[in-house]
Amino acid sequence: MLTLLQSGGEWTAAELAGRLGTSVRTVRRDARRLRRLGYTVEARPGPGSAYRLSPGTRIPPLLFTADEITALVAGLHLIRAFLPEEAVASSALLKLDQVLPRPLRRRAAATDLATEVLQQPGAVVSAATVGVIADAVAEDGRVRFHYTDQHGRASTRLVEPYRHFLRAGHWYLVAFDVDRDDWRTFRLDRITDISRVAGTYRPHTFPDESIEHWLTTDFGRAPRGVA
Repeated sequence: MLTLLQSGGEWTAAELAGRLGTSVRTVRRDARRLRRLGYTVEARPGPGSAYRLSPGTRIPPLLFTADEITALVAGLHLIRAFLPEEAVASSALLKLDQVLPRPLRRRAAATDLATEVLQQPGAVVSAATVGVIADAVAEDGRVRFHYTDQHGRASTRLVEPYRHFLRAGHWYLVAFDVDRDDWRTFRLDRITDISRVAGTYRPHTFPDESIEHWLTTDFGRAPRGVA
């Protein structure tokens, strides 16, 4: 959104939502977030409300510590091992280099040079898939996708995504399966043709105190205290 606003002119909430592939409500929330970060985002009121950056707006500095930069760069290396779109992580590193002050650029470059995460066989996931899931979680939405299980059986699923997590070299999605009326886990690398379903919904409450406990108690079926 910031990149679009920096291109100049006014953008209606609907135009921004269309370009970003998100909802008008998310656009409004992100505009408020940009203001909290110090950007002067002006909004023209009314049914056709539009957003623009105030002329002369200066980009606030990125106020990271050296340790935070180390964590960011190491995290990008971790993600690079699972995402086939290596250019995504590489471009993020390049943008960091362009906006960081010199001492932090040195730390970022040093961490980039010293860090290597070995590729995880069979665990590659799509950044687009992760993005669609993340937006649905944030906006109480649903997603539909094609899924192939470990036995090669294909199905179409309609779910309310809850979280995705990394375990034993694979990324998984925990979601409430609407048609099966139960919670399920899905390997992200077995998900294809994922798309958002229009609308927002009252999400089901996750049935355990944590995903880890839910998994170690046979998806909540084992008695308490039995792992």
